[in-house]
Amino acid sequence: MRRRLPPPGVLVPAVAGLLFLVAPFVALLVAAPWSAMPDLVGSPEVAQALGLSLRTAVAATAICLVLGVPLASLLARGQVPGLGLVRALVTMPLVLPPVVGGVALLMLLGRRGLVGEHLDTWFGFTLPFTTAAVVVAEAFVALPFLVISVEGTLRGTDRAVEDAAATLGASRWYVFRRVTLPRIAPGIAAGAVLCFARALGEFGATITFAGNFPGTTRTMPLAIYLALEQDPDAAIALSLVLVALSLAVLVALRGRWLTELRR
Repeated sequence: MRRRLPPPGVLVPAVAGLLFLVAPFVALLVAAPWSAMPDLVGSPEVAQALGLSLRTAVAATAICLVLGVPLASLLARGQVPGLGLVRALVTMPLVLPPVVGGVALLMLLGRRGLVGEHLDTWFGFTLPFTTAAVVVAEAFVALPFLVISVEGTLRGTDRAVEDAAATLGASRWYVFRRVTLPRIAPGIAAGAVLCFARALGEFGATITFAGNFPGTTRTMPLAIYLALEQDPDAAIALSLVLVALSLAVLVALRGRWLTELRR
């Protein structure tokens, strides 16, 4: 069937929306100091910040997978009171300013926080301003992306196969592991990629809860913020690195989602 362009009432605002999203990246490309790029992005400080960003984003994504898939299953299939309130609380980090999330984490896990005080007293362990704090902050802001993606996939999945497996004597845990999880794998992959990309770009909660210490908590977004005050060309170069990395992850894995969905 031949594809037709949408009517002007749809096409014009659609193109305007696309330009609104793409134009800032075009401006970055135009302003980039291309001749100095190798020196700007090849410094040990940049490699250190990039390596820390990748490690913490991977760790945060792993935490989100462990916690988010069961949580999404509860929201999609659970029959317990108050699920609407639970769903609102789960998605709250999406609408809150990230710095508020950082303050909330400090009030919970800080040295004088609700839980952090006991961690310090009983175990001599202080979480804020450590690399682990970066992982916690990133997981906090990224978890809703995974939960929403997986919950939507679960709601769109026919339960007939799962019910059939249950009638044949399979336990609920077996059905979840061997039937449900393989069927929602594309949704989990999509949520994990969104989760990773969000964790990679996290700034507000990280700087509030983990600080900005080189080699320990200074991720790429924090390095860009610092460079913007001292060397705008370096900030542009580092921004392009982060944009390219995020785009590469999304484009490379999107093909795998589509392949899985066609099966």
